[in-house]
Amino acid sequence: MPTAQPLRTGDPQRLGEYALSGRLGEGGQGAVFLGSRGGETYAVKLLHGPVGDERAAFLREVELAKHVARFCTAQVIDAGFDEGRPYIVSEYVDGPSLAREVALTGPRQGGALERLAVSTATALAAIHRAGIVHRDFKPQNVLLGSDGPRVIDFGLAKALDAAATVSGRGVGTPAYMAPEQITASAVTGAADVFSWGATMCFAANATAPFGQDSVAPVLHRILTAPPELGRLDGRLRTLVAACLDKDARNRPSSRELLFELLGESAEGVPPEVLRSPPPHILRAPPPLIPEQRSHRSGDEPPGMWSPMAEPEATGAAGDAYRLPPPVSRPPDEHLPATPGTTPGRAPLPGQAPVRWPRRKARFRAETGRERRMRAGAMGGRERRTRAGAGGGRERPSRSARRCWRPPPCCSS
Repeated sequence: MPTAQPLRTGDPQRLGEYALSGRLGEGGQGAVFLGSRGGETYAVKLLHGPVGDERAAFLREVELAKHVARFCTAQVIDAGFDEGRPYIVSEYVDGPSLAREVALTGPRQGGALERLAVSTATALAAIHRAGIVHRDFKPQNVLLGSDGPRVIDFGLAKALDAAATVSGRGVGTPAYMAPEQITASAVTGAADVFSWGATMCFAANATAPFGQDSVAPVLHRILTAPPELGRLDGRLRTLVAACLDKDARNRPSSRELLFELLGESAEGVPPEVLRSPPPHILRAPPPLIPEQRSHRSGDEPPGMWSPMAEPEATGAAGDAYRLPPPVSRPPDEHLPATPGTTPGRAPLPGQAPVRWPRRKARFRAETGRERRMRAGAMGGRERRTRAGAGGGRERPSRSARRCWRPPPCCSS
């Protein structure tokens, strides 16, 4: 059963269709309540300040948040307004936050720290893929559920900006803010990568890389001092140091960060790689090509035979095959004619001679003398014009069209 504190005086009893039964926590941006609808339990966050004229932008961002992958995040369910103050409904994750777990059990190390890094980087990549900047990534927004870490409180950037303008509160937690958030520069996904690096430092050392004392000294160290990486080591230490670079242009993107954590390089990887099956699943196994044997016998000239198929000129094994261009055969005198076969074609070894059907006499080949005699006979005949439906076109006579034998067979 979820554990929640009783509602305080002034807390709402209902937000929209959700009945509130307790208080889960409160932060600088709003209070989180335990809500229910239709027997299901949800986490409902009510922001402290109104959004002013940013209602439409807030609802659009919530619609984007609904499409973020759910495997490492708390799914966004619904959103609305209560007396001008926005609230957002998300999946309830029954588990402590990373900040509370580290405070109770100590820093993480080894495989537990690496699993936390990969899970949270995956969630950050999914959030950025939906076109959302978190802006408040910190240990309090990483919940350790029974099925793994979950990132919460994304999809509130527009509402937080408007609420900060109205109430004067800053956007983000000082110890985990990026330099561009402090200097009011353009905030992109690189700010979330900076906050991720600071969160990993906290998970490994139980303290933020720039300290957690007064706000002004912390902000000064974020802008000017190097981070304290503490017990981070190996590849993870190198990645966290790159994420905590003062210049946002030098930090890896969330996608590049995820690939580096997995031991791969993101260079040349298409954007759709995360939503497509791995290449080894899509690639069909290469066909089994039997060993090609030469059928050339000793009495055949060189170059007579070529392989049945040859690979494409790509140099890659397993590529598709294509038929070779036709090979010109040597003159007929190299291959003596076999009775009952076509002259110039010899049977393959182990194959019976191909016997072609006998042709009728009227299709026999003409000799040169017969061809010259027929040409002379045809040249002296007159062409007749047939009138009528034919439109007066000239057509050769019936005998000229049908008879091909040399005279005197057609002369009358």
